[in-house]
Amino acid sequence: MTGNRQDAHRAVYVISVAAELAGVHPQTLRNYERGGLLDPSRTAGGSRRFSEQDLDRLRRIQELTSEGLNLEGVRRVLALEREVEVLRQELRAREEQHRQDIVEISRSHRREIVPLNQSPAIFRVTKRTTF
Repeated sequence: MTGNRQDAHRAVYVISVAAELAGVHPQTLRNYERGGLLDPSRTAGGSRRFSEQDLDRLRRIQELTSEGLNLEGVRRVLALEREVEVLRQELRAREEQHRQDIVEISRSHRREIVPLNQSPAIFRVTKRTTF
């Protein structure tokens, strides 16, 4: 899985190929970049290189614009989606920490529980007389 994740971040597509794969004009990609919606990598010579992750983002942008959002609306939606993802990751991390805490607390309670016959003072049950 790590290899696939790295491949998704590897910027390999020139602007013309990325535009063709996404079904848009290269100028559209330039406009999205200028508007802060895309941030492709650059070669030493300054040429844009797009990754699979960039293409996924581009597809999401197209999806939102086809639903009627303007570019500022798309920018806000993408920012909110990223924020939600960060919060979900934080929640998952906290849930895992809570699970580990519960396991540790459970273990410590088991060590503290001593069977009655092994306790330092043996308690005897006496019959109570009723009046």
